[in-house]
Amino acid sequence: MSHSGSSLFLLLAIAFTMANLPFVFERIFFVRKPAAVKRKALGWSLLELVVLYAALGVTAALLEIRANGSLYEQGWAFYVTTFCMFLVFAFPGFTYRHLWHPPRAGRASE
Repeated sequence: MSHSGSSLFLLLAIAFTMANLPFVFERIFFVRKPAAVKRKALGWSLLELVVLYAALGVTAALLEIRANGSLYEQGWAFYVTTFCMFLVFAFPGFTYRHLWHPPRAGRASE
């Protein structure tokens, strides 16, 4: 496999990991515990997801500049497509946290 191919797979692995981080950690932005509740709200996880997508985009742009010497222009469709891919990557973490995670003590069971 070529160097650029392995770099692409490494970047995709990093994207998959970053997309699932908001659903793995209870702390808001990995620093602050949620106040007065035991679980982080879905809104915080979604905000973290958007911030991590932007951080991944900056990282990928820096790597592209380093590899090619310039940054290729991208239209809005590129960003919509990559964000949707990032959301798909986040599905395992979302499923574990909100659909499959067992109820904790203190929560009313339905």
